[in-house]
Amino acid sequence: MLQKQYKQNIKPGWSLDERDPKFIQSLMPLVGFFYHYYFRVQTSGWHHIPPQEKVLFVGSHNGGLAAPDMVMMMYDWFRIFGVERPIYGLMHPKAWQVSPPLAQVGAKVGAIMAHPKMAYTALRSGASVLVYPGGAEDVFRPHYLRNKIYFAGRQGFIKLALRENVPIVPVISSGAHDTLFVLADFYKIVQQLHEWGMPWLFGIDPEVFPVYLGLPWGLALGPLPNIPLPVPIHTRVCPPIIFERYGKEAASDRHYVAECYQLVVSLMQQELDCLVKL
Repeated sequence: MLQKQYKQNIKPGWSLDERDPKFIQSLMPLVGFFYHYYFRVQTSGWHHIPPQEKVLFVGSHNGGLAAPDMVMMMYDWFRIFGVERPIYGLMHPKAWQVSPPLAQVGAKVGAIMAHPKMAYTALRSGASVLVYPGGAEDVFRPHYLRNKIYFAGRQGFIKLALRENVPIVPVISSGAHDTLFVLADFYKIVQQLHEWGMPWLFGIDPEVFPVYLGLPWGLALGPLPNIPLPVPIHTRVCPPIIFERYGKEAASDRHYVAECYQLVVSLMQQELDCLVKL
């Protein structure tokens, strides 16, 4: 009884126990249809994943809120390693605020709150973790930046890898950012209007305010959900990145963290440049 009450008191996204392998398995045929026939995904590099070892996947976000490359990556993980091998994805706190029902579905698939506490908890449980450091700014970056790795300078994932002594495995994709066309980001203008008195919708700062062409809106203003266009997507799992030093001392060294960050971004950009040429 006490255990049941304890679980009810845990806020969504703050527990690893919400992940449901049976629910994931029930989604596989539907996601498989989109994988094989809608996006016609080509994938490579999964042999880089060490068997039975946890890793920190670091990806570049693409394609608006639908983020189809992320969904296709997760499908590949479950297809190759099975739904029982645990992996958790860090999901932005605002996703849990804006749409709790959708967030609950994400939790069943393995989404957890994008907070250091949950990232450390997941890794220490023996699971792998997937993070997209660029967040909303990355997923809605303008179309002319579609082939650029953009993490907005966020280095928390480096500190996480160093503290937990886990390799970083970059995941990249080409094509997913063509499933909608982000023309520009007017966030600075909207932020100024907010400072002059305009309230945020739902009381939540969106962090981005893109203008994009895509389904179902045609021309969309703001970070609205979208239906991805049926564009072929190519995903790639890159070789693991192993740093020279690990541990709390390394994670506390700002210069070393910055060097590791630049190394990851540089290597991922090289891999993406090669992938785009295919």
